Amino acid sequence: MKLDNDNIHTIYFLGIGGIGMSALAHFFLLQGKKVHGYDLTPSEITTQLVKEGAIVHFEEDVTKIPENVNIVVYTPAVPKEHKEYRYFVENNIPLLKRSEILGAICANYPTIAIAGTHGKTTTTAMATQILCGCRDAGCHVSTLSFIGGIAKNFDSNFVCETDFDTVIVEADEYDRSFLTLNPQVAVITSLDADHLDVYGKHEHLKTSFQLFANQIKPDGVLVIYDEIAESIEHSNKKTYGLSQGADYKVSDIQHFSIPGKHNILNAVAALAACIEFSMWKDKTADISNLFSIFNKKLSEFIGVNRRYDIRVQREDFVYIDDYAHHPEAIKAFLDAVKNNYPTRKLTGVFQPHLYTRTKDFAQEFAQSLEILDEIILLDIYPAREKPIEGITSGYLLSLLKNKNNKLINKEELVNYLKQNKLEVLLTMGAGDIDRLVKPLEAL
Repeated sequence: MKLDNDNIHTIYFLGIGGIGMSALAHFFLLQGKKVHGYDLTPSEITTQLVKEGAIVHFEEDVTKIPENVNIVVYTPAVPKEHKEYRYFVENNIPLLKRSEILGAICANYPTIAIAGTHGKTTTTAMATQILCGCRDAGCHVSTLSFIGGIAKNFDSNFVCETDFDTVIVEADEYDRSFLTLNPQVAVITSLDADHLDVYGKHEHLKTSFQLFANQIKPDGVLVIYDEIAESIEHSNKKTYGLSQGADYKVSDIQHFSIPGKHNILNAVAALAACIEFSMWKDKTADISNLFSIFNKKLSEFIGVNRRYDIRVQREDFVYIDDYAHHPEAIKAFLDAVKNNYPTRKLTGVFQPHLYTRTKDFAQEFAQSLEILDEIILLDIYPAREKPIEGITSGYLLSLLKNKNNKLINKEELVNYLKQNKLEVLLTMGAGDIDRLVKPLEAL
C-alpha cells in the first residue's frame, strides 16, 4: 500500500501505548499530523506521547474518537469485541494493521530490516547506534529507526535524524507482519519455533522467514547467523557467527562490553548489516574505514531496556531485568548471568507469556529455568488470549526438577522477596512484569 501523506491529517491508534504502535505515533507527530489513541493503561510511553502532542485516553469510549479520522491503526492485542474496534467496523471505517503502515513508510526508502525469533530488538538498536550520526563520519547515511524496545542511547524506541534517507526497522514475524517489507538488507538472527498459535508448525514459521528473504530487493543482501544459514535460500547471502567460516566473525567486534554470547552475536549481525548497507550505498567506500568507525560507535552502545538490563548492582545485591519469554532467550540470558556470577545464588522470577506459548513449550521452559537456584513463577500473562484448560503456571511448576520453586501472586511478590536473602535477582517475561521493576529496585 501507499500512504497519501498530503491527505492524512488525523490518525487514530487502537493500542497506542504498544512499543511498535508508539513508534509509529512518534513518527506521525513529527510529520505534523494530529494523533489520537486509546490504550488500556497509562505508561511512561503514553506520557511521552502526550507531551509531544498526542491525545490519549484509557477507557473504551467512542465519544473520544475525533471526527474525520483518516487512518485507524490497530494492534492484534486489542480484542475484536472492543467497543471502539466495533465502532470502526460497524461504520465501515478502514482499520489498518501496524505492519501495513510500517511497510508503507519503508517502501519510500532503502531499508535495513532485522528479523529473528529472538535477538532482533537488540540488533536493531545496535544498528541504529552504529549508523545514527554517521553522515558526519563520511558514511552518507541518515536514519529513521523503529525499534521494538527502548534503546538506552536514545531513551526511545524511535529515532529520526533530519533529512533521513534510510530506515532501520525491527521486522516482526508475529502474524507474518514482516512480509509487508522489501528491504535492501535483511538480517535473520534466529529461527527457533515460536508463535505456533499463528504458524501451527515450526516448518511453517521457517517458510514465512523464507518468504521474508525472498522480498529482499534484487540487488540486496541477506545477513544470517551461520548456524541457520542452510535453512534459508538467497542468491546473495552473508553469514555471521563464531566459526572461522563465517563472513563476519566475533573477532570483527572490538571494545564491546554488553554481557552474553548472544549479545556479541547480535553485535556482529548489526555490524555486518551496516557494512553491507554502506557498501551498497557507496561502492567506493573504504571497508577498513567503515569497520573502524562502526566499531567505535558500537563501543558506545549501552543497551536496551529489559534486555540484560542491570537495574541494581551493589556488593550485596544485583538485580537484572530481561524481556526473555521464549525458552531459547531465557537460556541465553541465564547462561550470560551464570557466567558473570558463577558462585552467587540466582533467584529468578518468570511470568509466562500467552497460554499457547506455555502449552507449546512447557518442557523447554522447565529445562531453561533449571539453571536457577530458586525459581518463582507468576501467573500466565494472557495478552490477547483466552485461557486453555489445564495450562497454568501451576502446570509449568509441576514440570520443574528443581524443587526450590514457588508460585506467587504478582501482588505478593515484592513483600515475599523482601523477606528473603537475595544475592542475584532476575525478572523475565514479556507481559506486565515490567511494572514490578521500580518496586524491586528498592529492595
